[in-house]
Amino acid sequence: MQDRFTGMRAFYLVAIGQFISIFGTTMTQFGLTIWSWKFVTEIQPTANPATAMALVGFFNFAPEVLLSPISGVLVDRWNRKLVMIVSDVAAGLAGIILLILYANGQLQMWHLYAAGVWTGAFKSFQWPAFSAAISTMIPKEQYTRADALLGLTESVSGILGAPLAGLLLGTIGLTGIMIIDILSFLAAVGGILFVTIPQPKVSTEGEVKRSLWKDSVFGFRFIVQRPSLLGLQLVFFFGNLVGSIAGTLLNPLILSRTGNNELALSLVQGAFGAGAVLGGLILVRSGGLKRRTNGVIWGWFFGMFFGMVLFGLGRSLPVWIVTSFLAALFNIYINSSNQSIWQAKVPPDVQGRVFSARRMIAQVVGPVGILLAGPLADRVFEPAMHEGGSLTGIFGGLIGVGPGAGMALLTVICGILIMIMTLIAYRVSVIRNAEDILPDHDVVVPAAA
Repeated sequence: MQDRFTGMRAFYLVAIGQFISIFGTTMTQFGLTIWSWKFVTEIQPTANPATAMALVGFFNFAPEVLLSPISGVLVDRWNRKLVMIVSDVAAGLAGIILLILYANGQLQMWHLYAAGVWTGAFKSFQWPAFSAAISTMIPKEQYTRADALLGLTESVSGILGAPLAGLLLGTIGLTGIMIIDILSFLAAVGGILFVTIPQPKVSTEGEVKRSLWKDSVFGFRFIVQRPSLLGLQLVFFFGNLVGSIAGTLLNPLILSRTGNNELALSLVQGAFGAGAVLGGLILVRSGGLKRRTNGVIWGWFFGMFFGMVLFGLGRSLPVWIVTSFLAALFNIYINSSNQSIWQAKVPPDVQGRVFSARRMIAQVVGPVGILLAGPLADRVFEPAMHEGGSLTGIFGGLIGVGPGAGMALLTVICGILIMIMTLIAYRVSVIRNAEDILPDHDVVVPAAA
């Protein structure tokens, strides 16, 4: 079939397909979150419900990170358009299997773990392929705007997906929601089929032929040889380690403190999406900050201040809604600004390898944080913040006591640690001045006389 769309038109078509797909996935994730919480607290109660919930995220995330070095090499060697299509189809197949199991009353928690491993493995290919494809589809002046638009599609899905799923659970049920999700994958694949995604020109770094093993470490060498890029990723390394602990506990925290109120959870998720939409619209309209490193560093600082510190201190739905909205507004600057820096500084033909290595550096500790979250909540902080607990005398007046209070305290601590990290990062010149130190990949640096 002849491709019909190129350039920004092609990007917009792909973005629309991704929006529809993400919308369906958001609805299913919300529905499965509610199902999972009821399963581990009512259907088959466990003494460690937060841990059981955390494992869903772990099995989804770990394969994506661990396979990144190899997947990045293959993305640079294969056709990126085909890689994106296969990844979307694989996710759709996982959804079909889960739907069959649920419809027949056979769905168990371990099925979600297995599905997470499957989809996570294919996501390790999808993200670097998509990120690298953008660099060849549009001019670099549009990178930040395009990355913000992609963030915007996720945010709109967050606003509408979770609340709509909450409403539909009472009518069409989880079965109907999962069917919608499966159909949405067709939109994602269709959007990619009709566009042209150029293969990149071969750069000096990419023209050297290497073995699969040597190519798998190429991205790491590329980053280590550029301290500014390494410094940026170390910010994400620490932020993701600590942030994944708090992020994993968000849903259990709200459900615990509201008596399993599904509407409350959907409203908080919707508020987060609304904040990200506003931030995305600002970025799309303005094209981003002139100093994109400021978007990364201060996005982390204020995002964590609102989304962890003030969120954890809050004890009511209005506070959670406002802080989630403000956190998301700043959070969208983090990834959009960082992504556009890397797209501008790394030659497109090696972006698969470099972006995969970059992702592994930043997120390899994410699964560790996820695994720590459950035990820390179930065995340390929750017991310590129940009536008569060891920490209630110190923090009870600030956080409150009872179910969810321990997770709230842990969230506050995580937010403070990340804020301290960002202040330290801003003091490091190779991070703060990364855009000045590193030339863009399409700029020829004259040889020294």
